[in-house]
Amino acid sequence: MPIQQPSGQIKLTNVSLVRLRKERKRFEVACYQNKVQDYRKGIEKDMDEVLQIHQVFMNVSKGLVASKEDLQKCFGTTNVDDIIQLILQKGEIQLSEKERQIMLNKINNEMLTIISAKCINPKSKKRYPPTMIHKALIELKFSPVVGKPAKLQALEAIKLLITKQLIPIVRAKMKVKVNIKISTENQEPLEKIKKFIVTKENESSTAEAYECTGLIDPVAYRDLVTLCSQIGTLQVLDMAVIDNGN
Repeated sequence: MPIQQPSGQIKLTNVSLVRLRKERKRFEVACYQNKVQDYRKGIEKDMDEVLQIHQVFMNVSKGLVASKEDLQKCFGTTNVDDIIQLILQKGEIQLSEKERQIMLNKINNEMLTIISAKCINPKSKKRYPPTMIHKALIELKFSPVVGKPAKLQALEAIKLLITKQLIPIVRAKMKVKVNIKISTENQEPLEKIKKFIVTKENESSTAEAYECTGLIDPVAYRDLVTLCSQIGTLQVLDMAVIDNGN
């Protein structure tokens, strides 16, 4: 039977729902805002601090509690704590419109900050402020989404900005240090490594080793990691620096 909701119950707009489908049935738990992510990250360990109601529902808004028969059939147990823990860890977070907007604003701000730090105007050698990047992305109809990391969305936005060149923009260089063992067998990969370092700040070479500190294009980073892992070491000194060289 539907549970009687007390008149003083918190409205659904202030509740975060976590939903999990099992055996074609929908199960939900009602949580406090922002607590689910803390629980998943291990910041919050007390389940009672996360839950609005210590119960598994078929539909929270209608107050429909899941029966023991459904729990046993779909989860193989009637232990409510175990089932709630599974839903909290694996379920999909259902956000209210207000929560969704707050989350979107947070992701958008993080994304713009990352883009501003990683990119520059190739002519002025200066970084763009987040507000200018935001305006360009609006014109390109790029909008952040909930459920995808801000860093990943920032990299997607950077690719779009560089491709479209609505504003003159390039990735800022990465500063790295390489140490390579010299032998007759690794001359070819060594020459490739040298070409990847577009601006060399400190370079030294002996009969046994080659060492260089300099700037690389971020798109070459993965290839450089592969080459250096075979014949030496690679150390990242700065993820995004401005190349003031010619």
